[in-house]
Amino acid sequence: MLNSAELRELFPILHQEVNGHPLVYLDSAATSQKPRPVIEAVSRYYELDNSNVHRGVHTLGSRATDAYEGARDKVAAFLNARSREEIIFTRGTTTALNLVATSYAREVCREGDEIVITPMEHHSNLIPWQQVARKTGATLKYIPLQEDGSISLADVEATITDRTKIVAVVYVSNVLGVTNPVKEIAAIAHRHGAKMVVDGAQSTPHMKVDVQDLDCDFYGFSGHKMCGPTGIGALYGKKELLERMEPIEFGGEMIDRVDLYDSTFKDLPWKFEGGTPIIAGAVGLGAAIDFLQEIGLDRILEHDRALAAYAVERLSQIDELTIYGPREGRTGLVTFNLADIHAHDVATVIDAEGIAIRAGHHCCQPLMRWLNVNATARASFYLYNTEQDIDRLVDGLVKTKQFFASIGD
Repeated sequence: MLNSAELRELFPILHQEVNGHPLVYLDSAATSQKPRPVIEAVSRYYELDNSNVHRGVHTLGSRATDAYEGARDKVAAFLNARSREEIIFTRGTTTALNLVATSYAREVCREGDEIVITPMEHHSNLIPWQQVARKTGATLKYIPLQEDGSISLADVEATITDRTKIVAVVYVSNVLGVTNPVKEIAAIAHRHGAKMVVDGAQSTPHMKVDVQDLDCDFYGFSGHKMCGPTGIGALYGKKELLERMEPIEFGGEMIDRVDLYDSTFKDLPWKFEGGTPIIAGAVGLGAAIDFLQEIGLDRILEHDRALAAYAVERLSQIDELTIYGPREGRTGLVTFNLADIHAHDVATVIDAEGIAIRAGHHCCQPLMRWLNVNATARASFYLYNTEQDIDRLVDGLVKTKQFFASIGD
């Protein structure tokens, strides 16, 4: 197990009081906090190396380029990509998935083709496919969920057909905490000639990801959920697919030769990175990868799953509290509602106790309707959280219930 108390010392933001109480941060599924090594790496870049990349021959330009491209190498190794050319820097998971939908799916999908997703998808892995279906005439199909919110491979087999062109599935649900069998889903998709797209926003912070082992065709993730800066992420794509795809942003950085009436583009990966890139973000992402690998992704996964199991156990002791999703095997979060109290009210009241949780539809409105609720509260955990944080959450929820009961009286 991790020594979370020791790790907490590396996160400056956690050492403060909120509303007169020590902060308990339980919203890492929305964004993780940043450790000193990441903060210092970004600060050091701006203090010593700030320059544009690829263009200048001066020393600062060379150092900035080395740092930026070095971060790409770290991402490629982190995901076990076959080559660095398969890593495209993006603003995050949303941009990565939109790139695939716009540059690849719109070109290969035709009327009568199928795009298969699930009802648990984040809007960023749902709306792009709605748009592809609308533009191309393809049909959007959904793998049904089991009663606990998990996916049955038998249902996957029944949903994917020879007309399926794209299968896009979240690896770890940001509401249910379930880890989907994306490797097995990819194998089924490939047997039917379809391409597999994986939303890795919630999986990448918590577990080792091997894109070659998963045999996914595309994989997107965000740096800010894994101790890195906001505004940076990456798309992994198989090289042969990326080479066929056209850029969707045009301008500086991504061009090879420009004439008055025609232009040619750079090779991978730069043809997809138009304009001045997110250099400091990439540097910070590289530092975050170093930080997580030093701790060990296997240890992080063990820790986060143990905390989720402990949270389910403790929360189940509160009367009239409903937990959504599988009871076991959760990765890093628990989603719930307390009695008939609106999730926003729950989050507001326990914020007065210095406890930060998420409330709302979590960018998963179709899933909320499947759960037959308007909103839920969500507590999500990471390497700096402890069982004591969950105990504080439970105490805060008990006080919340008592507070609303007193109002009713």
